[in-house]
Amino acid sequence: MNQTTTTGRVTAQFQHMYTVTTENGTFTCSVTGKFRHEAEGERDYPVIGDFVEFTVREHGQGVIRRLLERRTVLSRAAAGNETREQLICANVDYILITMACGHDFNLRRLERYSLAAWETGATPLIVLTKSDQVGDVGGLVSDLTLTVPGVDVFPVSSVTGNGIDALRNALPNGSTIVLVGSSGVGKSSLTNALAGETIAATQDVRESDERGKHTTTHRALFALDGLFVIDTPGMREFGLWDGGDHLDETFRDIEALADTCRFRDCSHGNEPGCSVRHAIEAGTLDAKRYQSFVKLERELRYAEKRQAEAARLAEKKKRKMKS
Repeated sequence: MNQTTTTGRVTAQFQHMYTVTTENGTFTCSVTGKFRHEAEGERDYPVIGDFVEFTVREHGQGVIRRLLERRTVLSRAAAGNETREQLICANVDYILITMACGHDFNLRRLERYSLAAWETGATPLIVLTKSDQVGDVGGLVSDLTLTVPGVDVFPVSSVTGNGIDALRNALPNGSTIVLVGSSGVGKSSLTNALAGETIAATQDVRESDERGKHTTTHRALFALDGLFVIDTPGMREFGLWDGGDHLDETFRDIEALADTCRFRDCSHGNEPGCSVRHAIEAGTLDAKRYQSFVKLERELRYAEKRQAEAARLAEKKKRKMKS
């Protein structure tokens, strides 16, 4: 039986079945039994955006034999009580954090997404969608810029086309981008606007509460003219899996204030000379932003503790199986 081994990219994923695309075509693939046996966790399996080495069989289907090294990985903590990392995509260059004008505008959610984005090694960008629906877009952009310093903000409208060219020009040819955000923020509409044609299904938001419906039901990678776009389903929860090393990237203002506190180990409570507490009292630091910082810092510490315990139990189980 003649078989051909080639390299392709995962462009769709359905549990442990994958669509892999090459220059010569698209193939439905599964992983080999050996691959499954050697995989120790979800991170060892392919995810959308991965490059894989696979064998094409005579009937046209393929089996994935090897996962090639990743440049970047975007993941989150799986929902529920289980301590497990859920991979979203791999090998992306830019993470477009999409937020809509109106009901979806949420600075605390933006901080969470930004923290996860910095951890990947990819470049985060903020895309403010549906800018045609509000009058003071500049004020919203200012709020976003202050919330996540150092991250470029692009107000766009997929209806009028405003801002689409500016966003496209910021993305070098050959780049892979992923759109993340809540349901109904216009991720699929933005994909279509960047493509200049309809390639992703869209739905209108509910008029009663401006909340969007789930349009994208699974992750998919689209090849546009000089650009690769990963559209993702809306995420109601985005638990942090990692990001402690980049907490200061999202909260540069708080970190700068903490450096000027009188005591190096200041808890920002009742200590004298606390610059953070003074800024909150003076109104130069939003108390809700500081509360968000504390919440995310605690969440990351708790996640780290749970991961260490899960790793310890997994190693104990592995030793027991070998004995």
